[in-house]
Amino acid sequence: MSKSQETYSKKEKEKKKQLKRKEKEEKREERKANSKKGKSFEDMIAYVDENGQLSSTPPDPNKRKVINLEDIQLGARVEQAIEPADILRKGKITFYNSEKGYGFIKDERSQDSVFFHVNGLNGPVKENDKVNFETEMGQKGMVAIKVTVII
Repeated sequence: MSKSQETYSKKEKEKKKQLKRKEKEEKREERKANSKKGKSFEDMIAYVDENGQLSSTPPDPNKRKVINLEDIQLGARVEQAIEPADILRKGKITFYNSEKGYGFIKDERSQDSVFFHVNGLNGPVKENDKVNFETEMGQKGMVAIKVTVII
């Protein structure tokens, strides 16, 4: 008599394959049973309520907000013209490093610290000097330019 060609590991692999096929078939049957195909159009519609949330019920027309079309702005915000009095600011130099050529000015009105570089100076300055200056946007924030000492 000859020995059987099927080994234990072959039998185990075959059992695993059969089990996977059975599980796959069960999952397929479950998906068919819970399928959403064939739903009516009304079941698929989603509404947006007055708060912007999705809901299954239509919004209440009494809660509708009226929006003026002129209030809607498309594109970039329009900057308001700056008054000349707002351009020129006053402040006090709180720190100045003459070797490195930079310092900080404390604005009198906003109490913000504004950076300045020696290139933005109109004359020699030192710490605790009262100065007039203008600001512009630099790489890292507001920068003081046209810094002049108040006598």
